[in-house]
Amino acid sequence: MIKVFKGLFQTKRKVANNIVVDTAGLDMNNIPAHIAIIMDGNGRWAKAQGKVRTYGHQQGAETLKTIVKAADKLGVKVISAYAFSTENWKRPVTEVNFIMELLSRYLTNEIQEFNDNNVQVRFIGSREGLPKVVQEKMDHAIEETKDNTGIILNLAINYGGQAEILHAVKSIAAEAAAGRLDVAKIDNQVVEDHLYTAGLPAPDLLIRPGGDLRISNFLLWQIAYAEIWTTKTFWPDFTPDHLVGAILAYQGRERRFGGLVEK
Repeated sequence: MIKVFKGLFQTKRKVANNIVVDTAGLDMNNIPAHIAIIMDGNGRWAKAQGKVRTYGHQQGAETLKTIVKAADKLGVKVISAYAFSTENWKRPVTEVNFIMELLSRYLTNEIQEFNDNNVQVRFIGSREGLPKVVQEKMDHAIEETKDNTGIILNLAINYGGQAEILHAVKSIAAEAAAGRLDVAKIDNQVVEDHLYTAGLPAPDLLIRPGGDLRISNFLLWQIAYAEIWTTKTFWPDFTPDHLVGAILAYQGRERRFGGLVEK
């Protein structure tokens, strides 16, 4: 997951959204508004082909661009992509430094394509520990795409679900201690307003390629009622057809949110 940015942020030429999506069988009135994706399997994909892991991450970056365009055509409003987790700092220092360098180098270069495709870029995660130059590039991407009205690409960088909830709890506690918040009025909405994803709808669908059956500390609060769809296909091989398959599965389920569905 953590080297996804090399391909994602290097294209400068104007590219139209010419992705072809087969919508046969889809209920276009029941498209999930927010899809969360754990981009997994890049390294294993590369290894299976006898190549280095970085090659898999580069291909994974291309996949992300394709899937964002396909999702936009389908009417999806938000894609949240898990790119660099709080746990990824445990990787070798040289690998982490390489990722930070890639972020600094390429983040701005992709802005033109984001704007050409009307993509608004956002980030979730902690800024703590990220190099200053990377934070500046992130701020630049947010500023340059803030007026775009198409799909939102919500990139999770230095993100962990437990850390996010802890951050929210501390913020709420500080406001209560300062007398700015009545403890009796703390409810789900208050918590959600203090999460990194404040203002975004909760994910309707969580997609995990790569075959693993876990959520890996991603959007723990937000996916409480998300439908989960997995595939053994590694992320670099994930196509718009897989996306349609995931949405078809989503549309075939009853979303009861803890209640009953009357027929």
